[in-house]
Amino acid sequence: MKEDVKREESGRGGGGSSQHGSISTMSARGGKKKVTKLSRSARAGVIFPVGRMMRYLRTGTHKYRIGMGAPVYMAAVIEYLTAEILELAGNAARDNKKGRITPRHIKLAVANDEELNQLLRGVTISNGGVLPRIHPELLSKKRGARVKADSQASVPEKQTERSKSKKPVKTFKKVKGKRGRKPKSTDTESLPNSTVEDGPGDGFTILSAKSLFLGQKLSLTESELSKIGTIKVEGIINPTNAEMDLKDGVGNALEKAGGREFLEGVKELRKAQGPLEVASVAVSQANGMAARFIIHCNVPQWGSEKCEDQLEKTVKNCLSAAEEKKLKSVAFPSLPAGRNGFPKQTAAQLILKAISNHFVSGTSSSLKNIYFVLFDSESIGIYLQEMAKLDAK
Repeated sequence: MKEDVKREESGRGGGGSSQHGSISTMSARGGKKKVTKLSRSARAGVIFPVGRMMRYLRTGTHKYRIGMGAPVYMAAVIEYLTAEILELAGNAARDNKKGRITPRHIKLAVANDEELNQLLRGVTISNGGVLPRIHPELLSKKRGARVKADSQASVPEKQTERSKSKKPVKTFKKVKGKRGRKPKSTDTESLPNSTVEDGPGDGFTILSAKSLFLGQKLSLTESELSKIGTIKVEGIINPTNAEMDLKDGVGNALEKAGGREFLEGVKELRKAQGPLEVASVAVSQANGMAARFIIHCNVPQWGSEKCEDQLEKTVKNCLSAAEEKKLKSVAFPSLPAGRNGFPKQTAAQLILKAISNHFVSGTSSSLKNIYFVLFDSESIGIYLQEMAKLDAK
């Protein structure tokens, strides 16, 4: 009996200090105080499990040395990407008037953001569906032959480029009068407002076109973001922030196309005009690009005070700046990017409305061609629908 009692007492004393990973310390009153251990995620200030990330990194990589900071960094990056996707998916669910995020909303969120779309290009989201892409001829039956004329207008551009590559065959006609007088040329280069002179160039596909109040031509164009610096227009709109940085989206593509001279010009403009106010614009030289000028505009954030009115004002200020420089053509990328939080349907309605009202209220304008350059299929489908609604009105 005495031996059994001793065993029980020794068992109680040995097991009390190791339960639940706690450490016993002596308090000021002489009693024991339990201090729980903090996990690696809690010490790093992240939600995602750092220990699990370390276990995944060690799987199949036994010959490599993995630092203690690697799983912390990996957990922080994945947590940031998850929060970013959830925020954009919540915006998509709100636009569709849904209270719950579905895989379809996640698919739309990834496709609408240029950086996330490039990162997750090869990822298939289960039950995410597909992105809409509607041919312009299927949108409106009221337009009739007008749509066919617009779709056929982009065909001669490729034909004339092919004819330029071949050696031209000169044909001479007998002309009465003095010798040395040349016959009148019948080439397409002599035609006014021809697609050869006013076309956006290689890598840009015109999907739809619409005539505005003063005779301007509004064209919906599809291209890649990296080619925005090669478009053959006189002015390019660069949506940016108050500091006019070139770190995101269109600004980064313009910096790569323009090089060091363009970057130095933007720095000088930043020093001269300082931070831009919301909806205000600043113009710089388009060094190293086919365009003449770059019009920088500070786009408002979605949810800010009078953000819709500010977006319309931004578009009108960009057009007014182009008219002050006597520009004939200008390229508009999608102004409110995914970082600004604007729903694409709302942004398309506001931008097209602002452009139409600008030319209705004016008496004359130097602008002849306005190109909407879009880079993702969902934006193209939305803008095609909104342009069809303008034609219906």
